Amino acid sequence: MTDVQTPALKGSRCAGCGNVAFPEARGCQRCGAVAMEPVDLGRRGTVWGFTIQRFAPKSPPYVPPADGFRPFAVGYVELPEGVKVEAVLDCSDFADLEEQAQVELVATTPVPRFAATGGGAAREES
Repeated sequence: MTDVQTPALKGSRCAGCGNVAFPEARGCQRCGAVAMEPVDLGRRGTVWGFTIQRFAPKSPPYVPPADGFRPFAVGYVELPEGVKVEAVLDCSDFADLEEQAQVELVATTPVPRFAATGGGAAREES
């Protein structure tokens, strides 16, 4: 049996005002204090906004997959702590990311990556 690590994003919280930052910060962006505490950020969030990358990024550093380039989504995910994280967004259809779609963290390297869970606001009302 293999031990699979659950991915987690590491952020920091100001001991003075409670402001959360990602990635970890040495000082608070809100109050300027330097008393920052490490914190694991939530794994689920809401798509705040996104765009579709329809052409291959410059290589290097981008390494195209063996089966060739396919368009992908990049956007901001708002986490329960109130911080927005820029990430690659995995989905079967780009429409899955609309209407405040719910996503879950699936990888942290080389950049954060979230996958759509199918629980957007419009779908919940149906």
